[in-house]
Amino acid sequence: MNALERRLKARIKQIEIFLLLFVTVFPAFAQTNPVIDIFPEGTILHGNLAYNNDTLHKHLLDIYLPANAKGKLPLVIFIHGGGWLSNDKYADMGYMKKTVVEIISNGYALASIDYRHSTQAIFPAQIQDCNRAVSFLYDNADKYGFDREHFAVMGFSAGGHLASLVSLSENDDIHAFYMPGTSKLFSFKAVVDFYGPSELILFPGYDENSPEALLIGAAPLERPDLAKAASPVTYVDKNDPPFLIIHGEKDELVSTKHSQLLSSWLSVTGVQNELIIVKDAPHFGVMFDSDELRNKVMNFLKEHLK
Repeated sequence: MNALERRLKARIKQIEIFLLLFVTVFPAFAQTNPVIDIFPEGTILHGNLAYNNDTLHKHLLDIYLPANAKGKLPLVIFIHGGGWLSNDKYADMGYMKKTVVEIISNGYALASIDYRHSTQAIFPAQIQDCNRAVSFLYDNADKYGFDREHFAVMGFSAGGHLASLVSLSENDDIHAFYMPGTSKLFSFKAVVDFYGPSELILFPGYDENSPEALLIGAAPLERPDLAKAASPVTYVDKNDPPFLIIHGEKDELVSTKHSQLLSSWLSVTGVQNELIIVKDAPHFGVMFDSDELRNKVMNFLKEHLK
């Protein structure tokens, strides 16, 4: 190897080290945020924050703050859908663009979290991850400018299930729902549940490859004990936060019975809630970002977060 080749090799090595350090020190640059253009101009992004002090790709969250934010901000936490086995923290924002813009424009912070898929770890891993992520946000509220006393959670489909579960079980101290070291000091002022499953036993059949079976490790009808432990309605009590529940009339993946049952349990227990069945709407899509529904969501958040 001549002198020129040695210098070239050394230079390449320097570049490799620089790139490695750059990605390590500035992890948000390691992955381009595909939804940032949805947000109002000037939105501040804290991307790909590791909420469990590990290197798991599914233990990351993003924080979005309004431009020129002052004081402590109420926080809306997004939990994505995908049958507990697909999608990521950017999912659902694509068809809820106007709602996302409204949240930031009205002075709320927004955090979107990832969690382990059922193909990586079965329940309760998903709720453990959600609780750990919320704990991280609570513990770092001063750093990012959140108001600890004004947290809301919003979820879609499987994320609606997890949003309901994380909020309803919060005051029940279910040890198995928390990783070691997770703070239990947080609470929620409001919950927005978009077409989330509420009672796993309502899913028909004995298909062991169904999303709900993959979630708990067995078909709900075969293991009703596991289904009950993973069902939000199990944890309803009079001290739960208010709910806004939205479901498509023609949902062929999650029956409207799930939302109707959850609303009924909340009502008979004395928890404030509103159920909206959206005429002709499917399981998900832009119909849920309509002016009417967006106003409902924003008025609900305003009532309970400000």
